Amino acid sequence: MDGRFGMRSKVLLADIGNSFFHIYDGNKIEHLSYEEAISKYAKERLCYISVKQQLDSTIEEIATWKNISSYMKLEAAYETMGVDRQALCHSHDDGVFVDAGSAITVDVMDNGTYIGGFIYPGLKAMIDTYSTISPALETQLNETISMERLPTTTKDGISYGIIASIKALIDKHSEGKKLYFTGGDGALLSTFFKEATYDEMLVFDGMRKVIKETEIC
Repeated sequence: MDGRFGMRSKVLLADIGNSFFHIYDGNKIEHLSYEEAISKYAKERLCYISVKQQLDSTIEEIATWKNISSYMKLEAAYETMGVDRQALCHSHDDGVFVDAGSAITVDVMDNGTYIGGFIYPGLKAMIDTYSTISPALETQLNETISMERLPTTTKDGISYGIIASIKALIDKHSEGKKLYFTGGDGALLSTFFKEATYDEMLVFDGMRKVIKETEIC
C-alpha cells in the first residue's frame, strides 16, 4: 500500500495538462512531454485525469491506462471547472487552494463543501503583458519584492503591482483558513503569505483520496 491514502503502489497517477504529463510513481513526480510519457509508461498501469476535453487518440487507446476524470466531480462545482482544480480541492476538506501555473486558480473549501473560486493570469503572462504596452516596461519579476514599502523603480513597481494584487484578493478570502499552494510558481508565491503551505503533491493527494473511496484503480 502506498502513502497517505493507501493506494496500491504499482498504479501510476497522472495529471495531464495542456502541454505536459505530471506523473506520480509513489515516490516522485515527473514532468514529461506527451511523447516521453507514452514512450516510458505505455505498458504500465496508470490512472489519469486530464484538463483536455479531447484527448489524443493514442492516449485513449492505451489499454493499461484509465481516465478517472469523471470520478473527481466535486459537489457544488460548476460545470466548466477544471478537473485538476477539483482534484486539488479533494485533498483537504477545508482551506484555500492556489494552483500557480500558466494561470493562477484560487478555490475555497469549507468543511467539505466547495464555496467558489477565481482565476488570474499566471505570473509569466502578467509580466509579459507589460512589454505589449511599451518596450520600456519589459522586465523580469523581482521574486524578493517587499510588500512593506512602495517601490521606487519601474521594475519593482511592476513586480509590486502584480504580487500585491494577487495577495490582496487571496488574503480577503482566506481569513481563518489554511492556505495551500501548488504549481510551478506555487513555492515562490507562497513566500508572500504567512503560514502558507506549498505542496506539489496536492492534486495527487486529491486523486488518491477519491481512488480510496471509490476503488476505481
